[in-house]
Order: sequence, then C-alpha cells, then structure tokens
Amino acid sequence: MKQLSPNELRSWIEKETAFELIDVREDWEHEAFNIGGKLLPIGNIMISQNEINKTTPVVIYCEKGIRSVIAIQRLEALGFENLYNLAGGMKAWREVVR
Repeated sequence: MKQLSPNELRSWIEKETAFELIDVREDWEHEAFNIGGKLLPIGNIMISQNEINKTTPVVIYCEKGIRSVIAIQRLEALGFENLYNLAGGMKAWREVVR
C-alpha cells in the first residue's frame, strides 16, 4: 500500500499535482475539519466505488489513518492501483501542516 506523508500531500497541493482527495470519515467529522475532497464514508465506500477515479492518483484520508487503510484494502481487492493513504490522517496533518 502506498503511503503519503502530510508534507508530501502539502507538496502535491502546492505544486498543483493532479490527484483526487477522498475523506472516508463520517459526516460530522468532515464538517468539523477537513482538507477538501469528496466525502465517501467508509461504510459506503464499496457502493460508491464508481465515484472514485481509477487512473489519477487518489489520496484517501480519515482521522488517524486506520479507516483509510481499510478502505484502500477493500478497493485494491477490486482492482484499484492508484490509491495512497494519508499516513496518520487528519491527526498527523494538524500536527505537521500549519
């Protein structure tokens, strides 16, 4: 599984790298704090798979990086090969990127 650190993601954003961003947390978590991207809660990730790009890099994040790993494992089992986990999730983002 490919990992992306908060600093690497910030670099992608600053360089305007083409990628998709997906938040697999719950609605209330996304509303409280997010870094953009599409909200697809982990409970709906399988039925929402057609909403995820299969060619452009896709960064998946959650609060601590656990749910995003699970989501990526499920999607990779369906043939996705372009997924990156935001290592440490929003917790790490808030600690590292200011």
